[in-house]
Amino acid sequence: MNTMQGHLRKLVTSLNTENEAIYQLPLGDQLLELNSLIGQRIRLCYTGKINCLNCGKATKKSYAQGHCYVCMQKLASCDMCVMKPETCHFAQGTCREPSWAEQNCFVPHYVYLANTSGLKVGITRHTQLPTRWIDQGATQALPIFKVSSRHISGLVEVALAKFVADKTHWQAMLKGNHDSIDLKERAAELIAEVEAALADIIDKHGEQAIERVDCPVQTIHYPVTEFPKKIKSYNLDKVAEIDDVLIGIKGQYLIFENGVINIRKYSAYELSVVA
Repeated sequence: MNTMQGHLRKLVTSLNTENEAIYQLPLGDQLLELNSLIGQRIRLCYTGKINCLNCGKATKKSYAQGHCYVCMQKLASCDMCVMKPETCHFAQGTCREPSWAEQNCFVPHYVYLANTSGLKVGITRHTQLPTRWIDQGATQALPIFKVSSRHISGLVEVALAKFVADKTHWQAMLKGNHDSIDLKERAAELIAEVEAALADIIDKHGEQAIERVDCPVQTIHYPVTEFPKKIKSYNLDKVAEIDDVLIGIKGQYLIFENGVINIRKYSAYELSVVA
């Protein structure tokens, strides 16, 4: 038996040469390889401690996926415009951390289509592919636009979201893989629908704001031996110990025989893990 203890962060992911998602569980400075543990019993024990991922201070409650209340209020990475980039207020001079925004928001982003619980549109920084797709449990993904900033990506996403979902139904995603979609065909149809909206964005922000890209469809396979028929979530705030057999991993979820847990939700929680 192997025991590790530390504060959680979201699952570390990568793709191998066969397009299978590879997962590691971060516990402090340690990484626990997870793919090899599927089929085995694992015990997760929450110690009752939460320490802010930014300042390290103890907090009774985690805000914005792993922060204390003070850091949640002051960090640009916790502002609402990160979730809704079309509401970016940098130009108004009210950004919480202009230097952070310059490094993270004013860099190339991709607008993409993905097959998660069905077809959806999404956005991500150019450095976060394919990580973002794995985090969402996408089985197929296709970049369709490269844009100059996070704000522009939000504007394009809003235009596309009038015709296609912009959220993943996580329960459906965990119950199985959605049927294959011809993403190239759907992209062509959707781009035609938003032609006027894209022209308006380019008129306001310049020709360099949006670039159409021609990329191959990325397929992703997940290490799941069995999908649950009913979704029951483990809640560490209510039951501090999970002792169950790991049967799969998809998105940021560990799938056990008797329930699932969203690891990202418990960022900054201190856990002891026996595998």
